[in-house]
Amino acid sequence: MMLGHNRKMLGAECMADMLEAYGVTHVFHVPAVLRKTFAVMETRTKIKRLHVHSEATAAYMADGYARATGKPGVCMAQVIGALNLAAGLRDAWLAHSPVIAFTGGRDPKTKFRQVYQEVDDVPAFEPVTKWNATVDDVNRFPDMVRQAFRVATSGRPGPVHLQFRGNEGQIDGEEGEMEPMIEPEFSRVPAFRPEPDQASVMAALKVLQSAARPVIVAGGGVRASGAQRDVVALAEALQIPVVTSLNGKDTIPSNHPLSVGVVGTYSREAANKVVNAADLVCYIGTTTGGMTTHFWAVPKIGTPAIQIDIDPEVLGMNYPLQARVNGDAKVTLTKMLAACDRSSAGKRKAWVEQAQGICKEWYAKYKSALESDAVPIRPERMCRELSKHVPDDAIVVVDTGHAGMWMGGMYDLKSQNQSYMRSAGHLGWAFPAGLGAKCGAPERPVVTFTGDAGFWYHIGDIETAVRWKINAVTVVNNNGGGNQSKRGFDRVYGGTQTEQAREMWTFRKTNFARIAEEIGALGIRVEHASAFPAALAQALAANRPAIIDVVTDIDALAPTAVA
Repeated sequence: MMLGHNRKMLGAECMADMLEAYGVTHVFHVPAVLRKTFAVMETRTKIKRLHVHSEATAAYMADGYARATGKPGVCMAQVIGALNLAAGLRDAWLAHSPVIAFTGGRDPKTKFRQVYQEVDDVPAFEPVTKWNATVDDVNRFPDMVRQAFRVATSGRPGPVHLQFRGNEGQIDGEEGEMEPMIEPEFSRVPAFRPEPDQASVMAALKVLQSAARPVIVAGGGVRASGAQRDVVALAEALQIPVVTSLNGKDTIPSNHPLSVGVVGTYSREAANKVVNAADLVCYIGTTTGGMTTHFWAVPKIGTPAIQIDIDPEVLGMNYPLQARVNGDAKVTLTKMLAACDRSSAGKRKAWVEQAQGICKEWYAKYKSALESDAVPIRPERMCRELSKHVPDDAIVVVDTGHAGMWMGGMYDLKSQNQSYMRSAGHLGWAFPAGLGAKCGAPERPVVTFTGDAGFWYHIGDIETAVRWKINAVTVVNNNGGGNQSKRGFDRVYGGTQTEQAREMWTFRKTNFARIAEEIGALGIRVEHASAFPAALAQALAANRPAIIDVVTDIDALAPTAVA
């Protein structure tokens, strides 16, 4: 797509025009970087330029935006904040999220002269990006920005970084001969849908159909491909139970008879049991990493497996395979569905009943906790209330640690219109990521679940949400500590900790609802589980950012994984 022929223009004008043409609606930044670009955006575009309260927040908001929309999220920082931005990109890297980071950088004229704030930041971005480059000539703006979008969205998505000359990227104030052309196919994920070789599809299908007790493991690649309904359709056609990774949790509603739950470390016990009882595991869009497999114990290495992935390098990386398919998940599943032998489904009736029985045992085991009226509130009950009352079209955003364990194992999606996004490992990610998701999808309810340990990281961005009217709902599991650490400290203290030891993971008790109100958000404090549904309804209808502070039991520990 051409925005015009080669003409004299500022780098800032080229950048603003290209970002708007790529469909960018928000940019998340900590000043000061590309200041001329922001000034030009004000008059030439409708892009919102959100000044947030830390570089990590900027990266996490861009990540939430990207995961909610499938469009690249853009974040920026000046040279002194670049290392913080790189640290914030790590979650997007681990979750394969298309985030584009722009930073200021060193000027060749003053390198090695002890310029204020000068550090060579480029190497720091290398481990957390698919592409990491510098822009030293203003005439390179068009091709370098195009490449950033091209790399972020193609193949297995991921972050990219461009460093612009000048500590604040002042190169954008220079003039050059430029053509701000864009490529629309790289404005969202997936940029391309590579078709698999038909022979490999048929080989995988043959192995799958011959299995008596197969299970599908659906990962984040299913989500990126938009192939959730295709996974469910194939599972229904062949009567195969479906488990998911945390990144793929929204593949199948929990009330579907073939749905078993999240497998791995932050998981549901039933899912691990079903996977370990299977005679074949079919991986779709997952790298079979440590969290999804509970460090390769669920299933044990050597269990018969097949794998479908857009990235050929992960095929067989951790499990020997009987068949492998390299291609886009949606395209591959469409081909499999067209060619599958539905008559083979009958032989798996007993297996499906066995899987359903394991799920029923899990619900029976945790029923009392899920329905508990205890004070302080049990987190299991919070998860049940969220399962019942979060709107069908909501985006649910979840932190890591105990928040990820509670929600991964205990929260049930009741609709295929719900989306589920989780931290890939960084505590504190969820609150800003939820704000970014709401920026990207303002018409959808966004409900974030975090703990007080996670919420403290970026609490200042309540102000960001209020200032920019980002009306997301954040539920804080407030137990006055980071109690995921309790087991580890119990272990090193030989079973029972001293009061002094507890100082390392317990906090001052805080009323987050009062803090929220002081900043201008809606704050609601919930001390009895029965009050939670009304609080959630009030927060969703508030037309302003809302914080629900739920007082929970610090001694409530999330169940550990079953291997």
